[in-house]
Amino acid sequence: MFKDIPSDDGDLPIEQQPAIPNEQGAPSEDTRLDWDQFWGRITRLGMGDIALRTGTALITIGLIGLVVWVMKGNFVSEDLSGNTIEPFAAAGGELEMSALELPAYEGVAPVEGITKSADAHTDALVGSRNDFQEYTVVSGDTIFKISEQYGVTAETLLWTNYIVLRDNPAAIYPGQVLTIPPVDGVLYIWNTGDGLNGVSNGLNVTPDVIIEWAGNGLSYETIGDYANPNIEPGTPIFAPGGSRFFYDWTTSILARDEPAESAIWGDGKCAPSSTGPIGTGVFIWPADNPTISGYDFSPEINHWGIDVAGDLNDMLYAVDSGVVVYAGWNDWGYGNVVAIDHGNGWQSLYAHLESLSVGCGSFVTKGNVIGYMGSTGNSSGPHLHYELIGGSYGRVNPHHYLPY
Repeated sequence: MFKDIPSDDGDLPIEQQPAIPNEQGAPSEDTRLDWDQFWGRITRLGMGDIALRTGTALITIGLIGLVVWVMKGNFVSEDLSGNTIEPFAAAGGELEMSALELPAYEGVAPVEGITKSADAHTDALVGSRNDFQEYTVVSGDTIFKISEQYGVTAETLLWTNYIVLRDNPAAIYPGQVLTIPPVDGVLYIWNTGDGLNGVSNGLNVTPDVIIEWAGNGLSYETIGDYANPNIEPGTPIFAPGGSRFFYDWTTSILARDEPAESAIWGDGKCAPSSTGPIGTGVFIWPADNPTISGYDFSPEINHWGIDVAGDLNDMLYAVDSGVVVYAGWNDWGYGNVVAIDHGNGWQSLYAHLESLSVGCGSFVTKGNVIGYMGSTGNSSGPHLHYELIGGSYGRVNPHHYLPY
């Protein structure tokens, strides 16, 4: 097919004329001769080794490029377009989400400190924590239960509800409305003549804490003189993070060489008695059921007795011999109360009774029935509130003196 091609090289010697491909496209014998002559010249010039190295490097680069091209054009695209993961599928010319399933969320991995579980939820009663809330007591409630529900301490609930509870954790009853603060602290009602330094010191905070609490509606610009601040008497002032002592509604116990007299005051307080049985100092359980229902001995929340379990009208017993020094109603939330002076520096107190079987001045011996279990006063259900007062010891933990 290349015959009769005119060439300006036709007059050259045959060994110097260009090689013409044969019918199969392979170089002719003349072309191989020219290559041999070329390589011979390169060798004679001392460049043969350099030419071999350069050629090897070019070939290697070319092979690498070929491999990359093959992987990009075939292997990678096939992997991404395989059937294992198909995030989208064409349908009617539009893209639709495939049925790709994601692994179930199992919460934050456990770490030291607080973690969130997969089934965590927010109690509906908590609500907003920016403002004070109101809570209505239901049957079975305790200060501990309510405080845990709202994320504040039991002490805080007592300190923000003094008007209704009078620092008595047992003084709650169904239907009673309690104020729930957003954080721990003390609610104080401002009185005529109060000074900001004195009040803040009594609540164990600085004046800045009271002024900067937004709910108090105070400011440095308007507060005026700290000794006579611009705060209207009767204004509720909240001290976040504050604390105070608990008010005690009992008086100190009288020594036995004095006439027997109740350590508490109220309508049931009896006239002093100079006679009566003397106890042994060894006590029995005041009820048939020696278990706790409600509060245990908890001085930290001003609960100085134990709540003994039982049913309405269960019999209650004198824990030791003595004389009745209180029998009747008590306005501090304890309902019907009996108090016995045991003549040896000890007194025992029984509260929330449904009815009494003794009266002022009654002589009782250990184990005598003194009344029946009830839920009078501020109480969320039938139980006996029992206290033991030991002379110079004051109110003690009854568990330390009761048999098990």
